[in-house]
Amino acid sequence: MLRVPDAVATKLPHLPEGPGVYLWKGRDGATLYVGKAKRLRSRVRSYFANDQLENPKTRHLVGLIADLETIVVPTEAHALILEANLIKEYRPRFNIALRDDKSYPYIKVTVQEPFPRVFVTRRFEDDGASYFGPYTDVGAMRRSLNVVKRIFTVRSCNYDMPAQMPERPCLDYYIKRCKAPCILAQSQENYRTMIDEVVLFLSGRPEEVVRRVKERMDLASEQLDFERAAELRDALHHLEQMEEPTVVLEVEGGDRDVIGYARDGDDACVTVLRIRGGKLLSREQRFLTNIEGEDDADVMPIFLAGSYVGMQERARQLLLPFDFPDRELIEQALPDSRILIPQRGPRRDLIALAEQNARHLLEELKLSSMEADERAGDPVYELGRELGLQRLPRSLVCFDISTTQGTDTVGSCVWFENGRAKRAEYRKFKVKTVEGADDFASIQEVVRRYFERRLKDEKPLPDLIVVDGGKGQLSAAHAALAEHGLADRPLISLAKRDEEVFIWGREEPLRLSRRSPGLRLLQQARDEAHRFAVTYNRKRRTMRTVTSELLKVPGIGPVKRRQLLKEFGSVQGVRGASEEAIASLPGFNAERARKLLESLAATAPV
Repeated sequence: MLRVPDAVATKLPHLPEGPGVYLWKGRDGATLYVGKAKRLRSRVRSYFANDQLENPKTRHLVGLIADLETIVVPTEAHALILEANLIKEYRPRFNIALRDDKSYPYIKVTVQEPFPRVFVTRRFEDDGASYFGPYTDVGAMRRSLNVVKRIFTVRSCNYDMPAQMPERPCLDYYIKRCKAPCILAQSQENYRTMIDEVVLFLSGRPEEVVRRVKERMDLASEQLDFERAAELRDALHHLEQMEEPTVVLEVEGGDRDVIGYARDGDDACVTVLRIRGGKLLSREQRFLTNIEGEDDADVMPIFLAGSYVGMQERARQLLLPFDFPDRELIEQALPDSRILIPQRGPRRDLIALAEQNARHLLEELKLSSMEADERAGDPVYELGRELGLQRLPRSLVCFDISTTQGTDTVGSCVWFENGRAKRAEYRKFKVKTVEGADDFASIQEVVRRYFERRLKDEKPLPDLIVVDGGKGQLSAAHAALAEHGLADRPLISLAKRDEEVFIWGREEPLRLSRRSPGLRLLQQARDEAHRFAVTYNRKRRTMRTVTSELLKVPGIGPVKRRQLLKEFGSVQGVRGASEEAIASLPGFNAERARKLLESLAATAPV
């Protein structure tokens, strides 16, 4: 058991076995980590109960802990939300870092005021106002605000109305940007009706605003209020013009938010597609960092609790790409939303679209930070997700063995970068220590030699290692990796017969869909490794055949055999050469050239 700091030891016996939040503190009093627990005492004790913590980040954290602070809450759902709020407040160095909403602007509608205002803010406060956003695309936010100002005559002044009322209206009144509620030229009831339409528009329901404006325009015409009808007609014209450009894609009907997720090592991106009335209106995104060693199932609730739950405008249906243990707690925090995890059909297609957006944004982040030379294709992300890899397999190597009845055994290694073959990194091996047909021993030798040379030359190691074969080849490759201290590298094998994927550390094989882009990438790498190995095997057999025929020719030793093969390429090339060409080689003369051609002619196939 690890040593428990004195300040923590005195508090442990008094911790409740109920839900709550714990804050690990450093020697300087700074908050190192914030966590939630279903049973506080058990969770806190678990940090010191195991001397061999698997996660390096957790081991480092435990070494820095000096004190503990806890907050007891009624339910685990409360703990989840409190944890997210405390992470935002303290920004602990060991927590997953969510690039917070505070850096993104909102459109604020002060509906709690008698004469509400509409403006941009970066502070989200519990003051009764309606907030729309946060907008990760500031351009989209500005366009929405411009539409509001053009169509709706919302006041731009900061008077505390009706306590503060000016004697005369501002310029906006004279240029028809405002109807001067400040001097009661517009009634509070009429102004409030307009604000209701602003809220509907910002909520992604312009069609409802159009319907209302049409009704009021028709009513004004019936009452012969043609000036008012003309104003409403102009507003309707602008609304109908603005509605179409906001539509990016027509999808299955209904209102829903669709979550997409992409990960690469210590970074992840989550996208939210907002669909209203069957129309995809916008996309928002968040980047998460410091997630090394965390499972995706632990990352998703961090985003939902820390960002999505706090969003004011949410759909009643939330589509997620995968399930996670804290789903029940999130459902309690989102009582008005129904969480679905579609496996097929149009809803799954929406998930795929959201994930494609997440991958695109994460690639842009990687490219901008110079961590990647080129963009990884979608199959790379699919493969990483299907294999459960925490780091994206941007680079993978695939090994194969080729032999002919136990002779001329060779190995190959092909390298794929971002889903594409990188031939400059291909390697071939003549198996030296194995006699006869022994695929397991051969793959172990090839893998051992490859990584031995890779480490010696200090070259980057691949993110994923693939071997052609089943469990036997997988075990042999793992033994070779263990010799070099690389036993924890992601390692899989792909069996030809049923296209089963064996993952080291997992008992049962994984069967990927035949249409899976990830499986197709593995098959492409496997087939390329097989082609490269077979080509090398044929070349060695040809060389051996050539050499054996030349061995039968009297007076031709090793040096002369090498000269002949270098000059003419093969036995057939030597047979087709003239006496003069052969006699011109060093060590040859006309007599030797004539005898060589006669000998080869006698052994030529009929």
